Amino acid sequence: MNRVTEDPSNDFFFEAYDRENIAYGMQPSPELAAYLKQTGAGDSLSTIRPKAIDLGAGAGRDTLALAAAGYDVTSVDVSERGLDRIRERAERANLSDRVKTLVCDVRELSMEADQYSAVIATTVLDHIPGEDAPAVWKKMCAALTDSGMLYAQVHTTEDPGSDQSPGKESDQPVSETAGAVINYFRPNQLVGWACDVESRLRVLRYEERLEWDMTHGAPHQHGKAVLLAVRHSFHPDWFGQPAAFPRPENS
Repeated sequence: MNRVTEDPSNDFFFEAYDRENIAYGMQPSPELAAYLKQTGAGDSLSTIRPKAIDLGAGAGRDTLALAAAGYDVTSVDVSERGLDRIRERAERANLSDRVKTLVCDVRELSMEADQYSAVIATTVLDHIPGEDAPAVWKKMCAALTDSGMLYAQVHTTEDPGSDQSPGKESDQPVSETAGAVINYFRPNQLVGWACDVESRLRVLRYEERLEWDMTHGAPHQHGKAVLLAVRHSFHPDWFGQPAAFPRPENS
């Protein structure tokens, strides 16, 4: 595989994304994968596909799942190496026509209102200063269409890398990239944003949990908050994750 020549010192995640076994793995976020499996994006052969934006796309595990489900996806990240890997993976999967990449800080990104059927922010709101995150959240919510879905994941104060309790008292191993997380979310903070009337969201799933990560570096633990929501008046075919009472196979 050819290696790019940009200066790695300007890219915090260069080494993590430059590996043969890319950090964070190939599998999409499980909650997002469940939603896409149940709802899809309509006819994937249609010439008019719904649009999605993947903020902090990394090396593209969620981007590629969205594209495979029938979305046209804009992948946004500050890591040029990560975006290089997205393009490589999209080409191998014959999805290049559905994926475009943009090097940009999400705080500086302009998003038009009612533009995207899916807005994804997997560990990006926690990679920017806490005072900036609410403004990005408002842009994310405003960008959703009336049948839009929003998926967000953040590190919480339970994370062993947190400088706050209870995480700072944890004796569990810390991620090699913990230095990139600068805004640990408090309990119920993310879901509180989603439930604010101005967000115009209906929460399908919210969970705060501990999880082990073995996709990069030595095994380590995280504290995470995970949110899946849709526009308040949108009612997709959502049966839970995992589906509690799934539809019959032949229906």
